[in-house]
Amino acid sequence: MTLRATPITAALTGAISAVLWPLAWSRFGGAGASFSMELMLATLLLIALPAHAFVVGFGYRHAPAAGKLDVALLQRLGAWLLAAAVTAAVMAAAR
Repeated sequence: MTLRATPITAALTGAISAVLWPLAWSRFGGAGASFSMELMLATLLLIALPAHAFVVGFGYRHAPAAGKLDVALLQRLGAWLLAAAVTAAVMAAAR
């Protein structure tokens, strides 16, 4: 399966992760919670898998030249983190 990650897909994934993570934490985690299998699985399914699919991509192999940074990947990571931070700030301000 080939999935081409773009800054738009990365930003959408960041926003969705920022919305879903507090829900997973309140359901399976919490301040007094220790390790739980449900929280780990929720993190993998709601955060890690979408982040890999829509930020890194599946099946697309593009390696930068030796000694060079992958600028496109860094831009997607920045879009993912920025969208997550903005979404979390908007959600906090709305409370």
